[in-house]
Amino acid sequence: MSKDFDDLQTQVRRFIDEEVIPAEPELDEGGDEAVARLARLRAAAKTHGIWALGHPADLGGGGRSFMETVLLNEAIGRSHYGQNAVGTWSMQDSLMLREHASPEQRDRWLGPLVAGEIRSSVGLTEPEVAGSDPTLIRSTAVLDGDEWVVNAHKWFTTGANIAAFTTVFAVTDPDADRHRRVSAIIVPTDSPGYTVVRSVPTLGSRHSVTGDHCEIRLTDVRVPATNLLGARGNGFVIAQKRLGPGRIFHAMRWLGQMQRAFELMVARAHERFAHGSRLIDKGEIQRYIAESATDIFYHRAALINAAEAVDRGSPARLEIGMVKTRGAALLHDVVDRAIQVHGALGLTPDTPLEAMYRRARYARIYDGPDEVHRATIARLLGKDITLAPWTAGGAP
Repeated sequence: MSKDFDDLQTQVRRFIDEEVIPAEPELDEGGDEAVARLARLRAAAKTHGIWALGHPADLGGGGRSFMETVLLNEAIGRSHYGQNAVGTWSMQDSLMLREHASPEQRDRWLGPLVAGEIRSSVGLTEPEVAGSDPTLIRSTAVLDGDEWVVNAHKWFTTGANIAAFTTVFAVTDPDADRHRRVSAIIVPTDSPGYTVVRSVPTLGSRHSVTGDHCEIRLTDVRVPATNLLGARGNGFVIAQKRLGPGRIFHAMRWLGQMQRAFELMVARAHERFAHGSRLIDKGEIQRYIAESATDIFYHRAALINAAEAVDRGSPARLEIGMVKTRGAALLHDVVDRAIQVHGALGLTPDTPLEAMYRRARYARIYDGPDEVHRATIARLLGKDITLAPWTAGGAP
């Protein structure tokens, strides 16, 4: 860890708690005022020197290590808007472009993306087939002279309604091996034939200042052949490499949500009086507090172990799958207990808990449902038990 990391982490935590969280009610309302407020937060983050800290320095980012970035997400995750306010939301797409984009693509898209001047989106999931199996993709891209002709139907293309481009994953080689059929193609969202069909509501979430989950259609959309991202047929590999580290970042942001919910729970238990004593003095409430603290402690330890594995150059598929599945469940449990301690108040928007609860349920599905990750864990360990992180084969 860098010598200044503790101070930096404190600075990020203070910015989230003192500037982003107080802005949440206005950001939740949406509209022009919310957009302006978010823009002011981004400008403030840049002024404070905490913008895009995990992005590589050669892209204009902070150049922080993977472990430092993971731990910063703990503080950033305290607010749903944290990653948008400090520029970390673009990290997965920025790293994808940094590795696979041509010089021309980098010049056009990468700099503005890291600076927060444009938004990106990814078209991977399709309504007609299981989103957990990208080899089933039906969207197509056919090379016609020096242009790709793209036909696609995607949904949960997050941010497409405000994005400058969508990286569309489509079948370019239908007769190839199932893991080599798909390619990634950059499609500007203002291309003729590109349509945002609707913003898809999710668990009560409607329009968001940070971009909606969109259903999109591409009908005979033509883009230059040079818009191919990476090698032809390499779409599956690009998608998996993009998703892997992001799952750790998600899980670390969940930790920030857990900690915030825990703080609200303890504060409520101290201030609320019922049936002859404060809630903090009642055994059942003490159990909620103890179980939640233990869940947070164990999730944090597992996350650090997974981040260390990535830092060593390991694909860390086991560790990432474990923290993704268990972390989503623990997030739900901690927030659920916090709501219970708040009683009816916890069901209202007067606290952030009801929104946190909805997002916690969603966490068990995005970036791979629990069942897929558990199947991967079982398959890998079933073939070679020494891959377990606590064995000699899986240890540092």
